[in-house]
Order: sequence, then C-alpha cells, then structure tokens
Amino acid sequence: MDRELDKIDKRILDELQADGRLSIVELASRVHLSNTPCTERIRRLESAGYIKKYAAVVDPIRLGYDHLVVVQITMAVTSDNHLEEFNRAVQQVKEVESCLMIAGSFDYVLRVRTRDMAHFREVLGEQISRLPGIRQTNSFAVMQVVKDEREFRVGD
Repeated sequence: MDRELDKIDKRILDELQADGRLSIVELASRVHLSNTPCTERIRRLESAGYIKKYAAVVDPIRLGYDHLVVVQITMAVTSDNHLEEFNRAVQQVKEVESCLMIAGSFDYVLRVRTRDMAHFREVLGEQISRLPGIRQTNSFAVMQVVKDEREFRVGD
C-alpha cells in the first residue's frame, strides 16, 4: 500500500482485530462501505502487510497453562552471530509466548507459559538454560496479569 491509511482503513483494521470472523457484509456495514470496495481495501491491507494473519485467540488458562513467568536473560556475548543463534533456538521452545530483545541491564525478556511451577522448572532447566550464549537468567512468577491487549487499535 503506497498511500497512508485513511480513516476507513483504520476502522477496518480495528473491526477485524475485534472480530476476525466478520463477514464482508457486516464489516462493510460497520465501516459504511459497499461490499466490493470493502473487499478491495482488505486485499490491499493484506498485500501491504498491515494484516499479517487471521487467528483464533485461545485461552491458555482453559487449556491448563495458568502459570506465567517472566524471565530475564543476560547473554555472555552479544555479537550478531550469537544473538541470531539464540533467536533461532528460542523460537523452538513452545512454552515461550514472547521473546523481546531489549536495551538495558539484560538482553532479553521471555514470557513463559507453563502448567505449574514444576513444569516451569523443567522448561527452565532442560530448555531455556541450554539456549546458546546464556550467561544468566532471572525468573519472576506473575501474580496477576493486569493488562494484556493483543489488539493494536489504530482508529481515530
């Protein structure tokens, strides 16, 4: 998409984030377009990369994964090839919900979702601590998730 997003594009993105299963008819009605222009805008947003994918948001707690831990990672060496090797390896740990490389007193923050503390200790000992290049980890059990928005609201 070579142009900036207009108000209707932003509204489409917001509506689809709230409910990715909206029919074209319903979405078009909500953004005050007819079906064909709405469909064309969605295709443009998809091809331009504004819409990365469509997915269901599942509840990990209902699936038995109600233990959340934040893990700070300090790397022994932070040259590009060491970081790339860590980045590839951490993606293989299914219990890692997110991995953020940060600037500060440590190098990464992991959000790790497990069934319980015993499961977390297993993942930490057998997978996370064996990731390449790690010098140190610090773990913090989450007591309550106060805000966890997966939607990025773009509308005015």
